[in-house]
Amino acid sequence: MLMAGAGRSDITPPVGIAHAGWGAQTHQVSEGNDMPLYITALALSNGDTRVAIVDFDIGLLTSAQDSAIRGVISERTGIQQDNIRLSYSHTHSAPMTFGGWISEGMDLVDQWLLELPEAAADSVVQAIEAQVPAVSSFGVGECDININRRPADDAGVLFTGRNWDGFVDRSVEVVGLDDLDGNPVATLVNYACHPTIMGHLNKLVTPDFPGPMRRVVEQTVGGICLFLQGASGNQGPVDGFTGDLRVYRKAGAKLGAEASRVRLNMDPFERKERLVEILRSGADLGIYEDDPVSETDDTLTVSWVEVELPAKEMISLEEAQSEYARLEKELGAVRASGASNDEVQAAVSRVMRSNINLNIARMVELIRVGDIITLRMQAIRIGNTVLVTMPVEPFAELGALVKERSVADNTVFSGFSNGHYNYLPTTNAYEEGGYEVRVSFFAPGSADLAVDACLEAIEQVWTDE
Repeated sequence: MLMAGAGRSDITPPVGIAHAGWGAQTHQVSEGNDMPLYITALALSNGDTRVAIVDFDIGLLTSAQDSAIRGVISERTGIQQDNIRLSYSHTHSAPMTFGGWISEGMDLVDQWLLELPEAAADSVVQAIEAQVPAVSSFGVGECDININRRPADDAGVLFTGRNWDGFVDRSVEVVGLDDLDGNPVATLVNYACHPTIMGHLNKLVTPDFPGPMRRVVEQTVGGICLFLQGASGNQGPVDGFTGDLRVYRKAGAKLGAEASRVRLNMDPFERKERLVEILRSGADLGIYEDDPVSETDDTLTVSWVEVELPAKEMISLEEAQSEYARLEKELGAVRASGASNDEVQAAVSRVMRSNINLNIARMVELIRVGDIITLRMQAIRIGNTVLVTMPVEPFAELGALVKERSVADNTVFSGFSNGHYNYLPTTNAYEEGGYEVRVSFFAPGSADLAVDACLEAIEQVWTDE
């Protein structure tokens, strides 16, 4: 029998923590918290199989952080590490967890990060203690708060904005877990959109749109809601890069309303109508029961598939360190000179770009073996639905392709889980260029190999009965 429970830990940071990290911002620390940040967990079990799915309100979790957190969760709960999925919303208005050009509030970041493993384990322990016999269901809706974020200017140069002609995936995929009386235990919502509604002008910590989305679902449906970030490598908000808090709250509410609509229409069972009686009244009343005519699928299983992706040539670590040191020194001088906001903003932007190059160069040094970078794809089957994920920021076309070719009845595709590597663009995107292609350390052709690996992982859990 499938068992399910949900739990949550509050990880709202202290005011004054190093904040966000936009290249266009001039502030360094937060001035408050607009909504709480959470770690939300779903614990599942079926016989000897135990699984934890954990949702973090954070920009990203590095592979090292991911490893440390899953180690603590496993030690405290006994769930084997490979049966844990750590997903992060990728909110861009959370604490800034990397970037030496921010000199204030980083001590608070260090302490905040140290608290995450135990907080994550706490949420999973809560979820385990709340487990009850459960059934699963699946549904799909649509929401229009996202758009392809790769338009070009008049000269053909790509920037991050609104591309109305570009590929966009607006599907809202919902997985429900209910107890045997039909009471909601948890709702998983998967949607592809960079949480970049709150931009460089915002000085408050927020979960961006996933926060109000979860709140609406929980208030409308009941139970606890988790967010899984979809294939949003090239998907952004229609209304983004703002300092107006109303914008992210509205977008999250719209997504939450659609997810709630879908969830309220979901039923784990196929049913057949039965007329119980015709009750004599002013008008004769038909009294009906809708009886289940099918058994629910209580399968719970996990698979991993390793894939070797070709790496492309990137800036060397030595070059990246030299460039960053020069620009960081330049930023310090600009700030000390009492320069205008525009001058500080320009200097921050240069350092931010250099920091991206430095972080990429450092990661490549760690993970590249020859011309190969190895990734692991994870698939978790819950009943007749498979959750499959990559530890990258995949373009939406890849998610659509996996869902189209999947052997499973229902497939939920995500990135942003089990560590963080880099953007994974489509092969065609390399000809177009743009930010995501420039910073990606994967060579053309990687996307096809990654899709095949996801399909293999899905097939393993789907046929392993």
